[in-house]
This record gives sequence, structure tokens and C-alpha cells, in this order.
Amino acid sequence: MPLISKSTYRARGLFRYGHFNTIYPALFRKVEGVHFERERIDTPDGDFLDFDWAARGNRKLAILLHGLEGNARRPYIRGMARYFNYRGWDALGLNFRGCSGEPNRKVRSYHIGETGDLKWAISRILDKCDYESIALLGFSLGGNVVLKYLGENGEAVPPQVNCGVAFSVPCDVMSANGEIAKWHNYLYRHRFIKSLNEKVREKALRFPEVLRLPERMPRDFYQFDGQFTAPIHGFRDAEDYWVTNSSLRFLPHIRRPALLVNARDDSFLSDACYPWRLAEEHPHVFLETPRWGGHVGFVSSGPGGAYWSEQRACRFVEEMAGY
Repeated sequence: MPLISKSTYRARGLFRYGHFNTIYPALFRKVEGVHFERERIDTPDGDFLDFDWAARGNRKLAILLHGLEGNARRPYIRGMARYFNYRGWDALGLNFRGCSGEPNRKVRSYHIGETGDLKWAISRILDKCDYESIALLGFSLGGNVVLKYLGENGEAVPPQVNCGVAFSVPCDVMSANGEIAKWHNYLYRHRFIKSLNEKVREKALRFPEVLRLPERMPRDFYQFDGQFTAPIHGFRDAEDYWVTNSSLRFLPHIRRPALLVNARDDSFLSDACYPWRLAEEHPHVFLETPRWGGHVGFVSSGPGGAYWSEQRACRFVEEMAGY
């Protein structure tokens, strides 16, 4: 019964406030000592993905997936890459389409349940590189992608992919959007929607026959996903998009060890995003719910500046992979 009842994460001082734990690392954390080399890969459908490699010739690889409107250069990705390098792993920051600093070539982009690019990237990496062990690590939206990928592929996941770790995951997207819509999340929501609207405006200039902008641009996720995300990616409406892509639906089918870490003070998450009963009954899904941590926060002072989340992820991965 892999329900982890006691978390080792302890927050101090102001970091016991979820919003402070969320905001501080995003604004003030500087991660030194990790060097990325970018590789651009053309996808089979005529688009591209940018891989940011922190490779040191190891036989073990950590693939890192960022959150909504993030990228592989964000502090939480850099920190995880640095710690895994320190522990003898290569690291790869996978930038979702349109997130690497240059617009992607297609109308379609990435979304909270887009696992096709991850599946293709893993296949390509295994064709080109001789890794004996691969761990998948995702944050927020990226964590949902990791869990959905593991669940929808089940036993068909390549044997080299030993396990997955996901932090701060809105795994029930519908109810999580209800939380994000609340007033205390206004600043986060405003920031996300502003960035998404800017990308849609740019794409509307390149694809005017497909994208038509409304007189008033979306102000929340219900409007944005209903007007753009859903129709662009083949969903009926926002609700269909949210329900179809919630990783909660796929957790029962996971056949690799998977650790889900959702802090109980994460203002983005609903009660449904803490699947305690499922974890009690599932042999492969581990659920850890620290009292503190915020959303992709988990600030702490570990060795070399490592955060608790980085140490926790690596410990789980190495235990599951037998290192």
C-alpha cells in the first residue's frame, strides 16, 4: 500500500505559507553549476522539439518536463538537472512545442494531456542513445503528462523507463480549474492567460485561415481552453478537454512505480487531486502529501543548494531503479 503517510519535507518561517513557497523560487532562485546544450529535433509531422541536454556520458537519464508556459531553463528544471548530474545521471529538459523561446511551426502546440511528443522523444532517445535506465520527472502540467503517459501505455512503456515522479499535479483538471479560478489565485491566472493570449495572437497572424481572434480575448482558462485549446487539438469544448486529459483517469493503469507529490497547501489543487484511496490500493502509485510546499515550491537548504524536491525525487528514482 504505497501511501506515504509522513512526508520528510519541513518548511520554516514564511515558507509555511503556500503562496510564499510558490512565489519565492520562481522569482529569486538562481541555479548555478548546470550547463545545457540545445539539440533541435524535427518531429514526424513537420514541427520541432528543443531538447536541453545536461549530459555527462552516464548510462542513466532523467527526462524533465516543465509546467504551463514554462521551459527547460526554469529554476525547478535546472535544479533537478543539477542534482541528478551530481548523483551520476544525465538530464534532459524537454521543452514542449512553442516553449523554448521560438514559436513552433504548427497551429497545434502542447497541452496538459499531450503525451505523443513525450512518447516519440523517448523512442528516439532509445534509438540514438544507450541508456540502461530512464526516469521521467514532471512538474504541474508536465507532471500530468508523465502520469498520463505511464497510465495510457501501461505494460507497453519501454523497459528502460523504470519510474516516474510528478510534483504539484492538477490530476483532476476540471476541479483544479475551479480552484485556479478563485480570487486568491488571480495573479497566477492573469500571468498564465496573458502569456497564452500573446502566443495565440502571434499564431493568428501566421494562420489567419484557422485562428480567428474574438473581440475580447480570454480572461480565464474556461474561455481560453474553450476558444482555442480544445478546437485546435480536437476536443469538443473545455470540459471535454479537461476530463479527457486528467491523469487521475489513467492512474489505475500505471505499471511502473510512480511518485505523486502534492502539497496540501497548494492553492492550485482541489480535493480530487489527492487520490489517497487509489494509492492505498494501487501497487505502483505512491502518494506523498506534505503539509507545506506550495505549487512547485518545496524550498529548503540541502547540499549544494538542492531543494527537498530534488533530493526526494532522486532518492525515489534510485530506490525503484535498484541503485
